[in-house]
Amino acid sequence: MKTLLSKLFFICATATMFVACTKDEARESFLGGKEPVLTSSATTSIPLAFVDKDKNAVTFNWTNPNYQFASGVSSQDVTYTMEIDVTGNNFAGAGKQTVSISKDLSVSFTQTVFNDYLLNQLQLAPGVSKSIDVRVIASLSSAVSKLVSNTMKFNVTPYAIPPKVAPPTSGELYITGSALASDWTNSPPTTQKFTKVNATLFELTVALKGGNSYTFLSTFGSWNDKYSIAIKNNPDAVNGGDFQWQGEDILAPAASGTYKISVDFQRGKFTVTKQ
Repeated sequence: MKTLLSKLFFICATATMFVACTKDEARESFLGGKEPVLTSSATTSIPLAFVDKDKNAVTFNWTNPNYQFASGVSSQDVTYTMEIDVTGNNFAGAGKQTVSISKDLSVSFTQTVFNDYLLNQLQLAPGVSKSIDVRVIASLSSAVSKLVSNTMKFNVTPYAIPPKVAPPTSGELYITGSALASDWTNSPPTTQKFTKVNATLFELTVALKGGNSYTFLSTFGSWNDKYSIAIKNNPDAVNGGDFQWQGEDILAPAASGTYKISVDFQRGKFTVTKQ
């Protein structure tokens, strides 16, 4: 008799727990939300000017997505991500700017910050009008679908800023090092002289010996003026990165071959691309 009662108690307890769990699961089931509605202090264009660099460029606001569960409106903090990209890229461009905004329902950008996004991330040309798209994405957790706002379109003309690294006064740039056929020399052959694309951009296609080092020189016959990186032979810089006046030797990619090297003084960055 006691055994029978024990079995009945266990069955009832299990059933009660199952019902309770089912109710909890139903109560917390996700019902959805509303896509945020994005608005802006700007209309069709975002004016930018160096003289106003410290002033506000634009403020964006959006509505709360009101994530709903069976138990009611979620009290969890919603995180937001703003995406800025060139029109036509469908927010899939390699230089798309992504800004994390935490739980706020608005964000403001100074002209300096927004102009920097356009020049250094989207890589727009200064003084040239371009159309960009902006949207915001809301998310609650990895288990909850993201909600995407409407897309706003603006015309922007980024302004030129002083180069992050001062261009060589000689107007010339050379490459030298053990990664080159001529090895280390401050008088490299003309095949190691960069083409000056504009006042701040130099480009060269040249053969590099994998795993060796190099640096950039601006004065033929002198070691005094060179451009390089902060950490000697930094493996994270084999495909490019930040550079500076003076500095340490640059490590070439592991594989020998022909590479296109671009040195952008405006952005203070160089790139190394296999050809």
